Amino acid sequence: MAHQAGGQWPAPPPVPEGFEVQAYLQDYATLLEAVPLPSLVVDHRWNVVLANGAFETLFRGVRPHPTAMPGGNFLRFVLFHPDAAEILGDHEAGWCLPMLAHFKTAVERHGHDHELQAVRRDIAQDPIMEAAYRQGLPHWIRAVGEAGTQLDGAVRLLVHPDPRRGPTECRIVEETPRTLQEIGCARLTMVLRDARRPAAASRRPRRARGAGTHLVVVPDPED
Repeated sequence: MAHQAGGQWPAPPPVPEGFEVQAYLQDYATLLEAVPLPSLVVDHRWNVVLANGAFETLFRGVRPHPTAMPGGNFLRFVLFHPDAAEILGDHEAGWCLPMLAHFKTAVERHGHDHELQAVRRDIAQDPIMEAAYRQGLPHWIRAVGEAGTQLDGAVRLLVHPDPRRGPTECRIVEETPRTLQEIGCARLTMVLRDARRPAAASRRPRRARGAGTHLVVVPDPED
């Protein structure tokens, strides 16, 4: 499930607002901005604490949404934003199910967290998403194994707005320094592969723009 470079997510303390932590985050934002690859820092709820310009460029065409903007909460973006499948290739199997697995772990560890409870209610309000969470997700986890649910090292498909890249693969690299770990955060970077390297074919066609993003097919265990 959700892991950091040094192990599993710790029990999340509130993000401190002291001068030292704020100064560290400001300097870390400068470091993040110097990285030419999409990179972000999230808390245990997947609220985006920091994101760099390359991340903003990747999602620059996303239409406004009241609760599921990629720079606000990345989990909600993957699950609920109608434009998510336009950018996140193989959206269901490559992004939704892994994120549901991470969400399930977060709920098991922090069941009284109000923001996580709100996400759980939104999942429950969609019958297909709820079926995927309750029935499809356990089958998928058994099929891919616990290692298959981890983010660090996972290769995912993206459709980059830069036509020189277009559909491409990225490897997600998780590298979280001690200070971020101590405040319950993790850093993720999407390492875009050379566009000349062929990306794996998407297992399902992308939906037309404006179509619903909720899961329409839950992969069979043998997928």
